[in-house]
Amino acid sequence: MTGRYALRFGALGYLTVLLLVPVGLVFYRTFQHGLHPAWAAATNPQAQHALWLTLIIAAIAVPLNTAFGVVLGIALVRHRFPGRGLLNAIVDLPLALSPVVVGLSLYLLYGTGGWLAGLSEHGVKILFSLPGMTLATIFVSLPFVVREVVPVLREIGTDQEQAAETLGAAPFTTFRRITLPAIRWAVGYGVVLTTARAIGEFGAVSIVSGRIEGKTETLPLYVQSQFDSSLGVDPTGAFAASVVLALIALMTVLAMRLFRPSAASLAMPLRGRGGFAGAAVSTRPAGRMRSVSETSGSKEEL
Repeated sequence: MTGRYALRFGALGYLTVLLLVPVGLVFYRTFQHGLHPAWAAATNPQAQHALWLTLIIAAIAVPLNTAFGVVLGIALVRHRFPGRGLLNAIVDLPLALSPVVVGLSLYLLYGTGGWLAGLSEHGVKILFSLPGMTLATIFVSLPFVVREVVPVLREIGTDQEQAAETLGAAPFTTFRRITLPAIRWAVGYGVVLTTARAIGEFGAVSIVSGRIEGKTETLPLYVQSQFDSSLGVDPTGAFAASVVLALIALMTVLAMRLFRPSAASLAMPLRGRGGFAGAAVSTRPAGRMRSVSETSGSKEEL
């Protein structure tokens, strides 16, 4: 009993020291002079532009990485092809590389003297603009949906998908009615992780953006610029922007918790949910497909 409480208090103390105290200090420093200074700092034009730019980049990167993650997860689990192991390893590359290295690689690729530097001569501007920042964000947040979907696909197997195909379902129908409902919560958690990484990305974006105030400055970059410019004065702007980032993260996680089904609904048979798989599985044992002996026996009786 004592060991159990010691373990609990130890875990709570560890989280308090590393997470709750720093975040609580940021909230305290934000509102220590009242609500009005914090609101003014969070709603000035430069902060609003940084927030909208951050949300635009996330709105582009998250759907693309979600679709790519689902397709790649199905390809890795359901199919065998040459180079599958290498592709599986490459997916984890953004997790191993430092974001600064990612930004530097994009800079060398699209910058002066790079392999794709000629794009700027044709009016396609990548560096120091929205496309370059979006590419950097997509790269660093790419693996999360894949790594959430792959274990679930391996766990559910292929029995229901094969049953649907046997009954004549098209591939897209099988995916929409069977595969997607089975992996939807894995996709959801992957989306949460991808969104958090896209909104909070700093290293790669800071290199390819040029950090132009009012043009290519995302909210994390705005936090640092405000903190650096207000050293020894009042960093309310940096703290207010940090609180906005924290609130976005909290709302994303809270939304997932609110819409998460109960354990009873997850355990409910697919037929009770109205799913195609439930119909496929439940109709077959009901006598629609009889054995050879039963068929021959009925013919003899006739």
